[in-house]
Amino acid sequence: MTKIRKAIIPAAGLGTRFLPVTKSMPKEMLPIIDKPVIHYVVEEAIDAGIDDIIIITGRGKRAIEDYFDASPELEMRLKDQKKNDILKRMKEISDFPGIHYVRQKEPSGLGDAILKAEQHIGNEPFAVLLGDDIIANSQSCTGQLMSVFSRFHASVISVELLPPEKISSYGIIKGSMIEPDIFAIQDIIEKPTPDLAPSNLGAVGRYIFVPEIFDCLKRTPPGVGNEIQLTDAIRLLLKEQPVYAYKFRGKRYDTGDKLGYIETIIDFALKDPHLQKNLKKFLTDRLNQD
Repeated sequence: MTKIRKAIIPAAGLGTRFLPVTKSMPKEMLPIIDKPVIHYVVEEAIDAGIDDIIIITGRGKRAIEDYFDASPELEMRLKDQKKNDILKRMKEISDFPGIHYVRQKEPSGLGDAILKAEQHIGNEPFAVLLGDDIIANSQSCTGQLMSVFSRFHASVISVELLPPEKISSYGIIKGSMIEPDIFAIQDIIEKPTPDLAPSNLGAVGRYIFVPEIFDCLKRTPPGVGNEIQLTDAIRLLLKEQPVYAYKFRGKRYDTGDKLGYIETIIDFALKDPHLQKNLKKFLTDRLNQD
């Protein structure tokens, strides 16, 4: 089976939960202290050994391309000011390998966004990393999925246990455990109510797909929100070949949710040796005021 060397990062969504700031700023560029969310997502793909990344953008997303591009004037100023540490970090960003961009002209759903990369992906398996999920672990979540893929040679999606109040926001799998943390999927249901959900295992923003998913996406009619839903395409794929789910190891940060975004910033700041002491004092003092 071909080594997975390509990844799609869909980043064309409108970011309506963060309006009005996302009127002029892509939600994927929201900062986690001094790095935007999408920086962490790209790093995960690279850490997994991927060297060909296709970012699906949309209208008003030019800031993403600018971020990963070189900035000669800024780099020259930093060099003149002998700010070598910052200059090194800037060059590392523009030196990220193999980043390409494809535009989704209309926000027609996650499935449609992935389909836009078909010509670039070709006939080989590939990874998908959603642009507003950060997953922290010593081994990247994408790398974990690759390990499962290398054993089963079939599509595999990442899942996590969800509390009841979150179930209606995710695609929920019905499956049987074949090994610890690995499930053979029998069905996947988009955003069911808790009483109708087949489990509490929800699909989150990391996937490995075989190229046959593109044909399934083409045959998928518009679903929820009149958009091409990836969940519906996975259901079509399930009729033709196995699809697996893997309960990944690591902590997921949902930066597409306001509270999740705030929690991410606090958590990352508490791990920063330059910030943690003063932040802990501030949080303790602030909580004691209440």
